[in-house]
Amino acid sequence: MRTGTENTLMAGLLGLAITRLWIMPLTSGFAADEAATLFVIRYGAAHPSMAAVLQLAHTPYYLLPRLAAALGGCSEAVLRIPSLLALSAALYLIARLAARLIHPEACWFAAFLCLAMHGFDYQAAEARPYALGTAVVVAAVWFLVRWMDEGRWTDAVLFVVLGALLWPIQPVYWPCYPIFIAYATARLVWRDSKVGWLRAAGVFAALGVALLPTCFEVLALAGHARAHVLTSLPGARELFFSLRPWVLLPCWAGAWLLGRVRPWPANSGPLPRSSVALIVWWWLAPPLGLFLFSRLTGVSLFVPRYFSPGLPGLALAGTMALGWFVPVRVWKPLAAAVGLGALIFLGQWRSVRPAHSDAAWRGAARAINARTVDVATPVICPSPFVEARSPVWRPGYSLPSVLYSYLDAYPLRGRPYPLPFDDTPEAERYMATLVQGKLAGATRFFVYGYHENAPFWVDWLRNRPELSGWHCRRLGSFREAVAVEFDAQ
Repeated sequence: MRTGTENTLMAGLLGLAITRLWIMPLTSGFAADEAATLFVIRYGAAHPSMAAVLQLAHTPYYLLPRLAAALGGCSEAVLRIPSLLALSAALYLIARLAARLIHPEACWFAAFLCLAMHGFDYQAAEARPYALGTAVVVAAVWFLVRWMDEGRWTDAVLFVVLGALLWPIQPVYWPCYPIFIAYATARLVWRDSKVGWLRAAGVFAALGVALLPTCFEVLALAGHARAHVLTSLPGARELFFSLRPWVLLPCWAGAWLLGRVRPWPANSGPLPRSSVALIVWWWLAPPLGLFLFSRLTGVSLFVPRYFSPGLPGLALAGTMALGWFVPVRVWKPLAAAVGLGALIFLGQWRSVRPAHSDAAWRGAARAINARTVDVATPVICPSPFVEARSPVWRPGYSLPSVLYSYLDAYPLRGRPYPLPFDDTPEAERYMATLVQGKLAGATRFFVYGYHENAPFWVDWLRNRPELSGWHCRRLGSFREAVAVEFDAQ
């Protein structure tokens, strides 16, 4: 088959995969974090409730969905388009990096391996800054590699601009900077660059100066870091799985097995050691950096989406295995097999429209509205955000609030009563007052909240003597969201 025909078929498969995995989920309902993005677009970062989540207010990411909303409205698809475009640019540059660092024929396999990772695909249809962060990391690496190879000042300037933009996008992206430093240092030590030590020192010094304002902002936020902890401290098991061995090991093992079954002639020469070093460190640095930070400080930031900038390195590491065990001529067929596998196993073919996430706040709100008697019908709403705690939360907490942004994204006909993320004695006293007053005097009320804390309140209410004889039933399965009706009749 001619190369042009092969590339056309590969491009068609890529387009089909992107359509199914990235574009079709755009219209599905917002997750709670995405509802917070909508809240910022509508009310601005200066809204009083944003004081509880200052890390959300400092990212320049919001410029993009705000522009999209100005052009096309605030629908789910429109607010996700910036992420779709950003991850598309990242995918293109990852393919270019594979061609430059590994082999010109490696681009297709690297692209399809990215699509075979759910964590990578998820960013494309998410109205959050992670796709933009991935794109900026990849672009910064691209211009750094070009600068080290060719020594052009334009590449150096673009690298500094992108490097200075990365940390403001997400404060936990700091482990990406050791990738840049380690790669540049290795190239200089090995005398494998057109850039000298003095020029490199000047460029990285400029990057450091550009990052100083962000550094001061992050240090100011550090005192509140424990209030935003989402998970427990990681151990060796969590670190192992953060490296996503289920992606890398099949690539290496499959390539090795193919090489053993059919001994092909080796490809021309080993990969440059600078390429190997960059790829391996890119894969390891984000999860390893956040793991060490979490263990040393006791503040766990070990959340998969926080070390997602390492996924391009993982894809390149898997691609690198092909160069060790199989010849170039079989790379495209293997890439097509990976692409088909991604479509089959990640395409959610049981549904006509694949869902972006496990969130179904839109469906839960519709179910409650269909059963609501009037605008005075009480709706108990535990916040899905860990920051909704005392002293931020208090009885009678006022709305609208970013901590209850799902209520603004998908409004209710009834009257919401906000509860904190955790069950506390203060929250229980507040609920006891509601039960004896508003709830007992109603004929119907609802519990609408996050699946990790709303069930506690459902059980708590079922055990109240004031509500004995009331009928309790779930209104459907909404995955991340919970919608439960209490009916006196």
